[in-house]
Amino acid sequence: MKAVGLLEYLPIEHEQSLMDQEVEKPKASGREVLVKVEAVSVNPVDTKVRSPKDQKEEKLKILGYDASGTVVEVGEACTLFQPGDHVYYAGDITRQGSNSEYQLVDERIVAKKPANLSFAEAAAMPLTTITAYEALFDRMHMKRNAEGSTLLIIGGAGGVGSIAIQLAKLAKATVIATASRPETIEWCLSLGADHIIDHHQPLFAQLEEKGIGEVDFILCLNDTDGHFKGMAEAIKPQGTICTIVENQHNLDIQLLKNKSAAFVWEFMFTRPMYETADMIKQHELLTEAGELFEQGKITHTLTKVLSPINAANLKQAHQTLEQGKMIGKFVLEGFEKGENV
Repeated sequence: MKAVGLLEYLPIEHEQSLMDQEVEKPKASGREVLVKVEAVSVNPVDTKVRSPKDQKEEKLKILGYDASGTVVEVGEACTLFQPGDHVYYAGDITRQGSNSEYQLVDERIVAKKPANLSFAEAAAMPLTTITAYEALFDRMHMKRNAEGSTLLIIGGAGGVGSIAIQLAKLAKATVIATASRPETIEWCLSLGADHIIDHHQPLFAQLEEKGIGEVDFILCLNDTDGHFKGMAEAIKPQGTICTIVENQHNLDIQLLKNKSAAFVWEFMFTRPMYETADMIKQHELLTEAGELFEQGKITHTLTKVLSPINAANLKQAHQTLEQGKMIGKFVLEGFEKGENV
């Protein structure tokens, strides 16, 4: 089968940073489903995994942590799916990724594709939806009816921010998103953000100017180091800050002590990586999200599509994301026809 991957971790401009190769088609066993991949999305995690480092792989490492497709085979212990089901999922960072014609994935982190979304639209959504959902409701424990509470999203126009705005508004929270360009401001407002502030300016001063003051929740989707002091100032006593962005320097956690404020991480691969007892929660939340898409209560955030899925187009997607200006999600769909191994 066709696949795109790497043997060395190189700058994206390097000819061998991502390569087209033929690899053996896998077989499903246990609780695995084998999915014929129709579309994939590229996320910042792809660029982070691929980023240059002194490490070599003996066999092709396949990236890709967002996909939609059709189940073609199920393991003997599968109970949730059968061949022919159209599905969407993010996958498991410890296994081979979705940038291949076929992918094995544990059924507990897969859900049926929303019927009203195309494969490309559906592929844009799993990783960001899981991340936003887990951050809001599992890590920060926002109530499903959060009327009266305030949420600051730092980096509102990216993939996670775009769905987090929508989920928080469904929960009736007041959402303040950060954006600094006219197009990102417009995007955040179109998704339901109540207020926009500029992440290049002091956060708390802008919140005060808008009559909001300290907020109950902060979801940090960009530059944890740079925003930590500002977040500590902007969070309410007993509030919660959640970040998905790893810090490069030690954080002064003491800044949160007097407020008894919580600081938590969200890493959407935790459940599949450790096969936690509640791993099936990702199947459940993607199923719930699918119903919300079908009901028109939330919308996909796909903004750019390339075809086919190959090394050249994936390199273009990586370069776009590394520029840090992406609004919404970048998807590739379809493999070129040809002989398969």
